[in-house]
Amino acid sequence: MRVDKNVDVQSISNNFFSQLTHMETKMNSLFRVLPIVALMSAALSGCGGGDAGVTDTTDPAFQTAQLQKDVKTVVVIYAENRGFDNIYGLFPGADGIPGVNPTAVGSYVPQTDRDAANTVFTKLPKVWGGVTAAGQSVTIPEGQTAAQDNVPFQIDANAAAGGFQKTGTVVDQTVITRDLYHRFFNNQMQINGGKNDKFAAYADSGGLVMGYYDGSKMAMWNLAKQYALADNFFQGAFGGSFLNHQYLICACAPVYPATGAAVPVSVSVLNPGTNSLTQSATSPTSALAGAPKFVNDSALTPLNYAGDNQYYGVNTMQPPYQPSGNLTATGANPATADLGNKGTMYPQTTTTIGDLLDKKGVSWAWYAGAWNAANSDASNTTRAVIYAGKTQFQPHHQPFNYFKEFDPTQPTSLAYRNQHLKDFDASFLQDAAAGTLPAVSFYKPQGNLNQHAGYANIADGDAHIANVVAQLQKSPQWKNMVIVITYDENGGFWDHKQVPKGDFWGPGTRIPALIISPWSKKGYVDHTQYDTASILRFITRVYGLDTLPGLTQRDTALVKNGGVKMGDLTASLNLTPTL
Repeated sequence: MRVDKNVDVQSISNNFFSQLTHMETKMNSLFRVLPIVALMSAALSGCGGGDAGVTDTTDPAFQTAQLQKDVKTVVVIYAENRGFDNIYGLFPGADGIPGVNPTAVGSYVPQTDRDAANTVFTKLPKVWGGVTAAGQSVTIPEGQTAAQDNVPFQIDANAAAGGFQKTGTVVDQTVITRDLYHRFFNNQMQINGGKNDKFAAYADSGGLVMGYYDGSKMAMWNLAKQYALADNFFQGAFGGSFLNHQYLICACAPVYPATGAAVPVSVSVLNPGTNSLTQSATSPTSALAGAPKFVNDSALTPLNYAGDNQYYGVNTMQPPYQPSGNLTATGANPATADLGNKGTMYPQTTTTIGDLLDKKGVSWAWYAGAWNAANSDASNTTRAVIYAGKTQFQPHHQPFNYFKEFDPTQPTSLAYRNQHLKDFDASFLQDAAAGTLPAVSFYKPQGNLNQHAGYANIADGDAHIANVVAQLQKSPQWKNMVIVITYDENGGFWDHKQVPKGDFWGPGTRIPALIISPWSKKGYVDHTQYDTASILRFITRVYGLDTLPGLTQRDTALVKNGGVKMGDLTASLNLTPTL
């Protein structure tokens, strides 16, 4: 029986007990042995011809059924290189910057040096090379960055408001700052077992790692206020963009053959039995004297790092197919990149989320900003678009282009490639307007619109992504759509949230994630533990896919290390049925 909210419940209760007393008079011996609560339950469930009653919305089977009924399109927008505290650290109700945001959990752990005594910095190291990228109208040179206290500071504020304390210069969100270390082993060293106190020590950017922005100036901040913001969402893998893009599609790291050109020159050197890079003899003892130097901080793990006698690519390597950062070998097919170049990754064959969607007959595509322009640019010896010009197309942000099934030199795989790898400008918004977006649609903005420090600012990417969301909200598919906006990794910026201990690959530092949908809980801060592959978990659940091995590996490791499994974004959605 479904109970109308306007019914007088007290009257129902009084009437029930009156009837119960009358029934006891007639059937005294039977009803005295039954709990009255059980009778009430039986009476209520018996009303209306045996209705099962109100649905338990926490039941996983119910949730899955609701998801599969209500969600028909999942759009993933993948931006670049921002930790949670870096742009959402001031967000009301979120676990933001300790000492700055009143709803922060825990207190600030001061940054410590990399010297033998782990000395707490009195002042942060200088920003080596200066704060801003070349060609910016606002500049703060290295020499003016020595006065920063050992606390987080606001980049886009004046000195009185906690900005750059010596200069008072405001570096607003239209200014491009210099890039920061965001590499696999460095990230683990910065996290330092969960303390997050070595970000300045193991950075090439000194104290800039502790900078944050007033995110309330962003259009996406307003979207977060309207929909759901996840404040316990971690990058899937340690380190940088290359590996985290791979993790987004397969929950795995790419394998590199022992016979490849990168072995042994690109193999990282670690201190025995640790995940720490070996510092070179010329490395400054203190971070106050300069950035660290390592024997070899390169693209590959040592052999057998993951216990399976393999090398893995963990820092940036280029796709084996064009568009790639590496040119075609002399005399080779112009659609390929030179495998003899130690920076080129070999074609991968691991199962991806695309394979599992294909198996279920679910449509999908990866849309990339400037994809067509980059393909045209690939044959140029001097690139105008690939890592160049205003566009700054990044080939290592295109994860499917590393996989053999997308080989453009073979007719069958070329047709498959063209079906699934698409140009944003040519078709994404057009498909959205027509209501023909694939069921699962990934969107990677081109370089200057992805918010990556070093070649992109905050403001341009924010305006672009907010506009894309506005166009999606006009689509006929919006009523059954879930949009996930997140970042590939933290970009080297500090975040205070303790990182859960997982497996060989991560998770790494906390990053922002927005869940935007007609089904989103409105104005909600979701504290559920997630990582990048929670997107894959969500897609897997919505479309009833097989489970990628990396998802199981991650959850098993989390539990083994005393933690909890990653969520699948469902907690950000309102699955309560209308009664």
